[in-house]
Amino acid sequence: MSGTGYYTHGDCRKHEMGPDHPECPQRLDAIEDRLIASGLDVALTRVEAPLASLDELELAHERMHIAALRGLSATLADDEAAGGPRYAVIDPDTSMNTATWDAILRSAGAAMAATDAVIAGEFQNAFCAVRPPGHHAMRDKAMGFCFINNVAVAAKYALERHRLKRVAIVDFDVHHGNGTEDIIAGDKRILMASFFQHPYYPHSGEPPSADNMINIPVPAYTKGMEIRELVETYWMPRLETHRPEMIFISAGFDSHREDEMGQLGLVEADYAWITERLMDVARRHGKGRIVSCLEGGYNLSALGRSVEAHVRVLADV
Repeated sequence: MSGTGYYTHGDCRKHEMGPDHPECPQRLDAIEDRLIASGLDVALTRVEAPLASLDELELAHERMHIAALRGLSATLADDEAAGGPRYAVIDPDTSMNTATWDAILRSAGAAMAATDAVIAGEFQNAFCAVRPPGHHAMRDKAMGFCFINNVAVAAKYALERHRLKRVAIVDFDVHHGNGTEDIIAGDKRILMASFFQHPYYPHSGEPPSADNMINIPVPAYTKGMEIRELVETYWMPRLETHRPEMIFISAGFDSHREDEMGQLGLVEADYAWITERLMDVARRHGKGRIVSCLEGGYNLSALGRSVEAHVRVLADV
């Protein structure tokens, strides 16, 4: 078993939602630049993300939702070729361009390929540097920069295709993962643990919709040490009781104090600490198996530094 897999693909850079949109291709460049500058890139094994299949997406999403996204992409390509609009608007925050569909398939494909490799013992764990993000994507709805829920698809894939009995999804994005909750609520095989700024977009998660959720709403300006105490008090006992055979991470770094998308006060050391605690659980109950997927993080400098801290712990270097 060797180290940490790093899954990404050039198609994930081609998706964009217009000038000055915070969920931009430069996010992946900032991560790459930081990993190279820090020397951490040489400790990772790079893997090109495959395309997910439609039936794999149906593990977490309604068939009509998938068909609608695919059809919108095809229509957009025809319209643009005829001189029409460059973007198809889903909601005020979320749009598709002609490259979005392939980026969606690569992002979900990365999460499942990483799951395959980690379960097979090819890697101890993996980080998926992909976009678009996924944790706001509901079973039948795209929203909040998200189209397909990469982590939920991967978690369902581990359960249905690899026959794991119990997994956990941990989400430390500043926003509540409402899409993930929608998809996995009531599925006793999956424990979801998260904290998120509240009240804040998407104005959900309090109260949780099912008892397989550990939702920790926190007010604006909550700092890292307070978050660590909440993690120890609420996440860790439930994770220990659940005994996940694999952990999936919705790795959103917009909880960083420099990120203007939210108002929480985490720093790089806090992401490293959370990662260490999750690795402890994974070693005890899941042979160390973790797949982490990029979600938010919009201050490019803070994003690069935070991903480095997170991945450095995963890679144990």
